[in-house]
Amino acid sequence: MPVKIMSVENGSIAARAGIGAGDTITSINGREVNDVLDYRFLISDERLSVALADGSVHTIKKEQYADIGLEFESYLMDSERTCRNKCVFCFVDQMPPGMRETLYFKDDDSRLSFLFGNYITLTNLTDREASRVIQMRLSPVNVSVHTMDPQLRCRMMGNPHAGECLRYLDRFARAGIDLNIQLVLCPGWNDGEALRFALRELRKLPTVRSIAAVPVGLTKYRENLTELRPFTKEEAMAVIDIFDEFRSESIEVCASDEFFLHTGQEMPGVEYYGEFRQIENGVGLWASFRQDVLEAIRNSEFGIRNETRITIATGVAAEPLLRFLVDEMQKTWHNIHINVRPVENRFFGEHITVAGLLTGRDVVEQLRGESLSERLLLPAAMFNRDGLTLDGMTLEEISQALGVPVRAVGNDAEELQRAIVGGGVT
Repeated sequence: MPVKIMSVENGSIAARAGIGAGDTITSINGREVNDVLDYRFLISDERLSVALADGSVHTIKKEQYADIGLEFESYLMDSERTCRNKCVFCFVDQMPPGMRETLYFKDDDSRLSFLFGNYITLTNLTDREASRVIQMRLSPVNVSVHTMDPQLRCRMMGNPHAGECLRYLDRFARAGIDLNIQLVLCPGWNDGEALRFALRELRKLPTVRSIAAVPVGLTKYRENLTELRPFTKEEAMAVIDIFDEFRSESIEVCASDEFFLHTGQEMPGVEYYGEFRQIENGVGLWASFRQDVLEAIRNSEFGIRNETRITIATGVAAEPLLRFLVDEMQKTWHNIHINVRPVENRFFGEHITVAGLLTGRDVVEQLRGESLSERLLLPAAMFNRDGLTLDGMTLEEISQALGVPVRAVGNDAEELQRAIVGGGVT
């Protein structure tokens, strides 16, 4: 499928070669360009012969891996592939009606695994695409496995082909492609002995670099869906114990932060998580952030001229960590006063406690009428790339509703420190 160029960066390699917006690429170095993976792979060469649909051929010489400055109608260069599964634990199926259309889209695209670290289930993968992953050395591949029992995988994922697709794991491992494995655990389904079986089988694959488990997320919108329940404290402790049985120096085998929080156990230190390969899944986020903030406090050269009063709102799960860190900050900066305010997730329900799934409405309704100090800090994870919460509110709208300046802060120690000390820095 020819690929149409949307724009060309001014002064770029492609612009100097005479390639323009509206041109359509048919091949690079004699090979078809069907999507972003073909394009990224082919332009890595130092010499390019770019054939366009009008019959012209443009020769380019450049440094290896240098970008040539082309933009396309979509980052994938064709349509995004939707998920073919009907997983019993699917979070999208638990969304209420009336939200943004994009929130109901279920992606399962191997190209997104390479580009953005998304996890794929392998059920959309073809033999040709698997060969392309191997040929292009697209490593690592992040896979949502859930179980290594083929029959159980078919039942959990609502797809009769889900079990047979596990063969791609062995194929990738034999080809030297690194694998990061995610398990979404549902009590009574794939925990206990089923979890032990999965860990045993996964450890046989020589290129598995990490295995992490996260608990099923359950909202209050589960009408007509498979009956599932949250983990009890004892069951969560059992998951942690099983993972401890399989810990290895060569593979990161970690239970997510949510399991530790559910048990009330002390959160592990950073040494538990190795290279933090699955931190975006909430595996080690607590430990990493805690260490980074404590180091930032110890190494800080900030002084604060004026009394500063701030409110930090967050999800229920992160409240204990933030209170601990705030106490440490106030030992260093005696003239800052910080109120940590947990916000319950009434929109999705009590079992959803992470900050990234808070809505603007819950923040406004639960904080309205309170004394919010000079300014309010919110987790940046609440907002998408367009600056919108799940229910479509902006920072400005939240600020107007609460009558206080509001700032979004990411999981970054220096960013948090600067947001707290604000303008009164010496």
